Amino acid sequence: MRRPQKRLAAAAGPDKKQLSGKRTETGGAAQASANVEDSGPPKTSASKNCVKSLSSYWVMKSEPESRLEKGVDAKFGIEDLKAQPKQTTCWDGVGNVLRAMKLEAAAFFYHSNCKEPGIAGLMKIAKEAYPDHTQFENSPHYDPSSKEDNPKWSMVDVQFVRMIKCFIPLAEPLTQEEFDFILSPEKKESR
Repeated sequence: MRRPQKRLAAAAGPDKKQLSGKRTETGGAAQASANVEDSGPPKTSASKNCVKSLSSYWVMKSEPESRLEKGVDAKFGIEDLKAQPKQTTCWDGVGNVLRAMKLEAAAFFYHSNCKEPGIAGLMKIAKEAYPDHTQFENSPHYDPSSKEDNPKWSMVDVQFVRMIKCFIPLAEPLTQEEFDFILSPEKKESR
């Protein structure tokens, strides 16, 4: 049985309402941190520390609705992750940005390429990056230029943590309270 495809989300800005279904090597909180640090008014040392701490939180996207890619259904929503044995699966078909993800790092599960894209839940990294076997197989992620002794693509294992109480759609602007909620895992970590 083929594993469903999952993708990393690019840093979503006002001009990125629809994230592509193609492989992407950009994204995650590390990219978002760089964008935040380079924009806006000068930062104080406290705000720079806050931006640095964001780098361990990731936004990972997947498609909760059926879509065929090279004959394989790309559907994989947060409910599918929750239904996996031990609520854990590999996150395949993504570029090497996954190599920066560390064990136990928090990630937002982002539903993309659907009627209402947005954050649906939380998960964590259960296994750090290792070569993505799908790049060598007859699969939508097959890459003839990737070699087993020098793989181009990586995967991590992710584990379901919980659904969020209120789905956060991409179209909804964040209030300060919602932004505080998104950053709330930091408060738990500092205890």
